[in-house]
Amino acid sequence: MSPLSGRSAWREVAIAAVALPIVITLAVMAFAWPAGRIAPRDVPVGIVGTGPASQNAVEGLAHARPGAFDFHLYPDQKAARAAIKNRDVYGAFAISGNSITVLSASAASPSVAQLLTQVGQQLADKATEQIAQQKAIQQKAIEQKAIQKADQKAAQQKAAGTHSSAKAHKQAAAPQGAAPQGAAPQGAAGADSSAKILVKAVDVVPVATDDPRGVVFSSSVFPLTICGIMIGAFVTMARGLARPRHRVLTLLVACAVAALGIYVVAQGFLGALPHNHVATWAILSLDLLSISATAAGVIRLLGPAGLGLSAALMVFVGNAFSGATSAPDMLPKGVNDIGQWLPPGAGASLLRDTAYFDGNSGGGHLAVLVLWSVIGITAVMFGHWVMRESRGARNAKTGATASGELLPALPGSGVTSLDRRPAHAHAHARRNDGHS
Repeated sequence: MSPLSGRSAWREVAIAAVALPIVITLAVMAFAWPAGRIAPRDVPVGIVGTGPASQNAVEGLAHARPGAFDFHLYPDQKAARAAIKNRDVYGAFAISGNSITVLSASAASPSVAQLLTQVGQQLADKATEQIAQQKAIQQKAIEQKAIQKADQKAAQQKAAGTHSSAKAHKQAAAPQGAAPQGAAPQGAAGADSSAKILVKAVDVVPVATDDPRGVVFSSSVFPLTICGIMIGAFVTMARGLARPRHRVLTLLVACAVAALGIYVVAQGFLGALPHNHVATWAILSLDLLSISATAAGVIRLLGPAGLGLSAALMVFVGNAFSGATSAPDMLPKGVNDIGQWLPPGAGASLLRDTAYFDGNSGGGHLAVLVLWSVIGITAVMFGHWVMRESRGARNAKTGATASGELLPALPGSGVTSLDRRPAHAHAHARRNDGHS
């Protein structure tokens, strides 16, 4: 066995024992770490009204959950509903005297809608507790005043010599409604029943009835990344697609047809994309194109190594940081921005905007998908020039090395010099060989 083959074997063992486990560990961390750190971070939320109750709610949430919400004030519920439909906020709290109305949009994010409902209930419980405490303080103050009046009257009667102090105290305190010893005051019990703050949840933009938890939506989004990479790899490596324009045309057709199949499954069979059918299909096509064109362009430039790079970027980073299962604002800081600048995250957000919100707030996501598509198509169209120049440089280097190896042997070496016939003689010999 040659030394080179032994060295190659050790290198492959090192790759399998060290490099691959590191890559797998990083891939698992890329998916598990954001999922384990899901929490509200500057989630846009509306507050209806500017009264004391609304101000107390904002102060209470800011104190209980610092940095969790980004508050926006609206004059009434109509303005808050419009902001939710325009994707300016995920929901809003409308606080009145004895109730809290939680406006949410499960279509924007079922997890955020559930969070807002829980926060609304916490606000109601806190307000109920505060009102009960205030009632109890007021009742205690009334009782103390009654006792003071009784003491004063008893003192006056004692001075007049008509009744004893203890008897005057009881007679004066009884008309004030004091409860017997060991029993709860009637006023406090009335406060507990009348001060109960009710919570009303209103889903302004509900998710599809066939997909109440949004599981089908997220399950349909994740395979888009793998499908896009598969399309890009096939188009780049197909021997029959020699011309760049044929590759681009095939990318467009394959993405459009694949998106139609995905839409038929997601909506036709599962009912997860119930609105704006043509626009939703177009966004699915663009999402696939941005991923497949990028993969094809990288493979065209880097060769087989581009396939691994595309998978690492789109699957282990793009999918993991997309926020499709929760919301981008629920992911750690920085992670959400990275995810929305990659096709999987931008595609999931734009698909949600298009399917449920008439495309509101989808301009930035659309620009991201178009940018990646243009970059990928450009690499597919003109990458062969880069590859040709690189290949030409390698061939020139190889030819120079080969010409050096074919130099005549030094005199006295005992080696016969190589044939140095003119090039036209070699060509003539090859033609004769072909005719023979």
